[in-house]
Amino acid sequence: MVILVKDIMDKPLTIDESKNVKFAGELMRKTRRDSVVVVKRGKPIGILTDSDLIKKIIAKNKKPSSVKVKAVMSKPLVASAPNDTILDATRKMKRNNIKRITVLNEGKLVGILSLSDIARSSPEMIDLLEYKLKMREHPTEIREKVTSGICENCGNYSANLRNVDGQWLDEVCREELEE
Repeated sequence: MVILVKDIMDKPLTIDESKNVKFAGELMRKTRRDSVVVVKRGKPIGILTDSDLIKKIIAKNKKPSSVKVKAVMSKPLVASAPNDTILDATRKMKRNNIKRITVLNEGKLVGILSLSDIARSSPEMIDLLEYKLKMREHPTEIREKVTSGICENCGNYSANLRNVDGQWLDEVCREELEE
């Protein structure tokens, strides 16, 4: 069964580029969101994430009320279309090393999709994510040598994933690596 982005995307939370970071942080706290899409005259131009707040404000000891959102937002926006598959969206996120992607329909912001949304859409994905987290926390405790899930190299599903140098790879990608 193919799952489309529009089937699991979330409604985006937006903020004007001229607002300050304190306002953005309060909005994110109130709405229990980890990101807001930054807009200029209603058009999306960037995204402000909890990571941006930590790295660009807190870690640098800046005063949130004196910094504008546009100064610390992540850009450019990486977008997907509502009719894209979640596999396509996941590959795009992986290529760009991001955890969430905006969803645009003819240039208009219609949604946001996170890796968490994708994981919630498939119980197998949740199992794989939990397994990967456990592996990172306690690598010596992991005894299984084969699992099923999404290959971290090509993004294809496989019932025969093996961990190679900390990455879960399917048979084809393992063979390519050996060549």
